[in-house]
Amino acid sequence: MAGPISRRSTNTSRSVLRSRIAVAILIGIILGCIFAVLYPHGFLSGDSYSDSHFQSRRLSKSNIQIKCESTERVNMLKSEIEDLSNTNDELQKQIKDLNEKLRAVEQKNRQAEQQVVVVGDPQKAGPFGTVKGIRTNPTVLPDEAFNPRLAKILEKVAVKNELLVSLANSNVKPMLEVWASSIKRSGIHNYLVVALDDGIVDFCKENNVPFYTRDPDEEIDSIGKTGGNHQVSGLKFRILREFLQLGYGVLLSDLDIVYIQNPFDHIYRDSDVESMSDGHDNMTAYGYNDVFDEPAMGWARYVHTMRIWVYNSGFFYLRPTLPAIELLDRVADRLSRDPSEWDQAVFNEELFFPSHPGYIGLHASKRTMDHYLFMNSKVLFKEVRKDDDLKRLKPVIVHVNYHPDKLPRMEAIVEFYFNGKQDAFDMFPDGSD
Repeated sequence: MAGPISRRSTNTSRSVLRSRIAVAILIGIILGCIFAVLYPHGFLSGDSYSDSHFQSRRLSKSNIQIKCESTERVNMLKSEIEDLSNTNDELQKQIKDLNEKLRAVEQKNRQAEQQVVVVGDPQKAGPFGTVKGIRTNPTVLPDEAFNPRLAKILEKVAVKNELLVSLANSNVKPMLEVWASSIKRSGIHNYLVVALDDGIVDFCKENNVPFYTRDPDEEIDSIGKTGGNHQVSGLKFRILREFLQLGYGVLLSDLDIVYIQNPFDHIYRDSDVESMSDGHDNMTAYGYNDVFDEPAMGWARYVHTMRIWVYNSGFFYLRPTLPAIELLDRVADRLSRDPSEWDQAVFNEELFFPSHPGYIGLHASKRTMDHYLFMNSKVLFKEVRKDDDLKRLKPVIVHVNYHPDKLPRMEAIVEFYFNGKQDAFDMFPDGSD
């Protein structure tokens, strides 16, 4: 009896245990469903969402902050680049100034060396009438490193280390056309136009005229592109220095000039400066003794003075010597300090005024060109055209410097000397209306 009762008891216990497990599972399922309905995002979903939203806002603010900082950084970098660029420009200007000073010192040293070479050992004076002073100064040593680009151009253009040079901007283009045409008809090959603007560059290319454009220079470019005749004329003294420093003799020419012969066949080359004159006869062109009368002085009423009409700063030849370069430096310096001064007046003052207290004069040799061969327009229209013998004279050039109606007179000169039109000058008055 004991055995069957024990088995039933065991089976009953197992059945109860199974029932309890089933009930527990059922309760768990029911509770899970309830929590699933009440908390669809889980117990921590609110905090997680809040943290996620907060984190998103932080990232958003961070991105905005990064963008602001990036913009500020870019602006700051741009400002720094601009400052560095300005500093670089200043440094380049300082380097240029220092190079100029260095060249000036080297030039003085070379000048001292050359003076020793020229003077040499002391010499005894020769017999009466045989002693001659030094007239022709030695030329400078070419400094091609100063402007290699120009040096290469001059190697192709110059003949026997000489050339004719003129400056031009578009304001004088009509005169440039007549000027260039007369040069070609006269058989001149060694000439060069310093083109001051793009219009002249285009003209030179179209008409096969040799030209040179300088490296950018704000001070010179502003005058060269928009300046009038006198302003542009003042630039030539600074620009010509480059040619002389490279060791070339330069014949400077304004554009109101008609060429009838090759001027290089009529230059002496024995002086630092060889220039045409504004004089109209032998006295005014080459100098004369002018007596000043002051009656109040009684016995000493008459005072002798020396007079010469000025050299024309629109047509002169410079040998590449130290005095010629010093002349250019002096004139350029004065014109830069007082732009209102007339370049021709300054040119003559620096060339002729002697040393005196407070002033050291220029020691340059000079020669006046033949005033009939290198003719100004006063000589032509007031004298030559009225004289049958002088009309047969063939000048080297005619410079229309005395008359404001330059272009029609230039065209008439071409008609008379090249085309043989004998009445080409009849329509013009001696002077200007």
